[in-house]
Amino acid sequence: MRSFFLKYISHLIGVNRSIKNLLLMIVDYLVLTFSFWIALSIRLNEFYFAPTNETKLLMIMAPLIALPIFYSFGLYRSMLRYSGYQSIRIIMIGVTVYTIFWFILVLATEVVNKPYDFLTINWLLSIYLVGGVRILIRWVLTEEDAQPTKALIYGAGAAGIQLKSAIEYSPETKIIGFIDDDPKLQGLDIEGRKVYSPSMISKLIEKKLITHIFLALPSLLKSEKQLILQTLKKYALEIRSLPDLSDLVEGRVSVSDLKKIKIDDLLGRSARKPNDILLKRDIEKRNILVTGAGGSIGSELCREIIRQKPNKLVLFDISEYALYLIERDLSDSDCETEIIPMVGNVYDGSNLDKVFQSFKINTIYHTAAYKHVPLVEKNIIEAVKVNIFGTLSCINAAINSGVNSFVFISTDKAVRPTNIMGATKRFAELILKSKALIAKSQENINTRVSIVRFGNVLGSSGSVVPLFEKQIKQGGPVTVTDPNIIRYFMTIEEASQLVIQSGAMGTSGDIFVLDMGEQIKIAQLAEDMIRLSGRTVKNEGNPEGDIEILFTGLRPGEKLYEELKSRGSQLIPTDHKKIMMAEEEETIWEDLQVHLETLTIACSEYDYETIEKVFIENVSGFKHDHGITDSIEMVNRE
Repeated sequence: MRSFFLKYISHLIGVNRSIKNLLLMIVDYLVLTFSFWIALSIRLNEFYFAPTNETKLLMIMAPLIALPIFYSFGLYRSMLRYSGYQSIRIIMIGVTVYTIFWFILVLATEVVNKPYDFLTINWLLSIYLVGGVRILIRWVLTEEDAQPTKALIYGAGAAGIQLKSAIEYSPETKIIGFIDDDPKLQGLDIEGRKVYSPSMISKLIEKKLITHIFLALPSLLKSEKQLILQTLKKYALEIRSLPDLSDLVEGRVSVSDLKKIKIDDLLGRSARKPNDILLKRDIEKRNILVTGAGGSIGSELCREIIRQKPNKLVLFDISEYALYLIERDLSDSDCETEIIPMVGNVYDGSNLDKVFQSFKINTIYHTAAYKHVPLVEKNIIEAVKVNIFGTLSCINAAINSGVNSFVFISTDKAVRPTNIMGATKRFAELILKSKALIAKSQENINTRVSIVRFGNVLGSSGSVVPLFEKQIKQGGPVTVTDPNIIRYFMTIEEASQLVIQSGAMGTSGDIFVLDMGEQIKIAQLAEDMIRLSGRTVKNEGNPEGDIEILFTGLRPGEKLYEELKSRGSQLIPTDHKKIMMAEEEETIWEDLQVHLETLTIACSEYDYETIEKVFIENVSGFKHDHGITDSIEMVNRE
């Protein structure tokens, strides 16, 4: 039957709206005429086939009275595809007003004796038939659309009920029921939808073909949310969370506003409120410079710095496009800070001197570096120039310009490194430690040097998370280097706030280590992301799964696990629960200077073996077993 209606009605979908309304009016006219005849037949207890001229006139005029009333109430302005309670209410009001007019007209003409029951019957029939036509048309139209998403709402509280109401008439989504942990709510009916226990999810998926779960738990702690997600991730469901509750209450929420669950929700890290005093100490009403301002960490640092209301913020980056993007982003924010974009290379010392002195910089956050391990292995010379000599140029310019605070962004890969990137970052740490020793011994140097060391940041450029997201979107496979590889992770927002707070603590030369929590298995991360996308993992136990995880082998320089402190060193707690201090070896500047001269010559001569030798002599625990894989060296060997 549906197909019959689809065949003859679906082509009307693309017709001009005014024509659609005209056709609907014609249908309403016929329906109201039919309703009048049926009501009269019921009143007379027989089919009324011989109406009088007066009755014919009334039958013809009945719809002509009703249609203007319907139009004035806006019945022909609503879209049938999305019609719901509001349309039914308008129909009831419109038919009621029409019946009152009709009551007066029937009494005046005396076509029906004692017309009360007749008009009651006509009123009921008109509501049912006029409403029924719209339900039928909506039924046909929704068939034209894709099959609706069948979803459960996790949380039968106020937020869940509001969410259900917000998407009640969406043709794209059908809410099957609620899930709630509260035994008092389980089994109840809320707005026509049953509340189920979480233990029923598996059966509901199988029986009702559920594909989505909407989390309506806006006030839940992150740790509590993480426990729920741990139970849900075993199902092949797409999980979305509710936006801010104020958006829901104000009616701004729709299905499309529901946020996809981010992988950081699985970390189980409850965000600790930052110390506002530490955030402001080196920033508020000061002139700030961020190197690598267009990078992942650099750009997030800039956003956090803007919130602390500095006088000036100098954005320093070698990438013109990255600089353009972060400047535009910050300029859109309503702030009084002067934003100054500067294109430049961090190992150009004379330019840095000029920039630092011209803008009277008070605080520097040095994030500029080459950090992608495999790429650095293929571009060793440039990595040494930027990561080592770039850092040297920055600290020298900072001291020369009388900068108050210099904060260096390091990495867990600097600890007992197996790759060039880690070795260059550790060598940079040694430079800064030695410069800090000099600063402490000389009264005319007031620059406080801080080193902040942490692991991977979720969503940063080059990280596995955006790569996995892209691979899942393409249908797989998801590539993981080794089934046993593990990494530390934290959110980019948390990392940026902790970097700023670390830089405002301690004395010159301190190495701060951020609390990264427990290391996460990358293979498990890949599985979780596949399941949270609503797909299943294809493996030996599930050969019919959607997406396969492909293990490609460790890349050159890649470790199975990372470390945050050297062997034998200690992590000392600070007043901040998520910031610790590492006791690391120190190197005298004069000794480092000799090795820096050696590195300078080696870079100019593309002498990779000497570079490697310098790292072996200076970087504790450095192991580079896979040999030199720099692209230029490999070509020259051929």
